[in-house]
Amino acid sequence: MAQVLGIGGVFFKAADKTAVKDWYRRVLGFEITDWGGVVFPNAGIGQQVWSPFDADTKHFEPSTAPYMINLMVDDLDGVLAKAAAEGVEPTGRQDDEAFGKFAWIMDPNGIKVELWEPAAEAP
Repeated sequence: MAQVLGIGGVFFKAADKTAVKDWYRRVLGFEITDWGGVVFPNAGIGQQVWSPFDADTKHFEPSTAPYMINLMVDDLDGVLAKAAAEGVEPTGRQDDEAFGKFAWIMDPNGIKVELWEPAAEAP
């Protein structure tokens, strides 16, 4: 049966793609390949999500972009500490979610990045 298996990537425009790639490398530890992107191994935890939001949602604020990037992490506190060492502070955090822990940061392109540490067991 022909079917979609999941999200294959996140692609976006950047006014200064070199600076954006450098920020993701420094702040979030991305290993940028020679062709300019990152390939993540299958994490074996969590799930991929596709979800449209209402046009007037406030969930992506303070970004004015019509999308948000969700990145699954293995240690939210550790990733936030690495970001803080680079001068990046979260815009919010939520630890009481049945699906795991969440925090939000802004990238230099003005995109809201949701960091998600999945719960050990999905609800």
